[in-house]
Amino acid sequence: MDSFLVDGGYSGVNFQLDVASNLNATVQVAKRNELHRFEVMPQRWVVERSFSWLENCRRLWKNCERQLTTSLQMVVLAFLALLLKRF
Repeated sequence: MDSFLVDGGYSGVNFQLDVASNLNATVQVAKRNELHRFEVMPQRWVVERSFSWLENCRRLWKNCERQLTTSLQMVVLAFLALLLKRF
């Protein structure tokens, strides 16, 4: 069974149940520090870094696509371009 690492905004029970039923996976939430001190949290850092990489793609700044599958493909292409630049 796969596990998805998500931001704290996706901590709802309905979201977890939908992911479990549709994708046969579990959800792991990377929460912020409760003490309001700055600490680098490795799991949360992965999520935030991924979001910042996506923000570099101009087409992903706004949701201007008509279909969800098109938005998904733009995210895949953005990560593919990032990987190709690193090789």
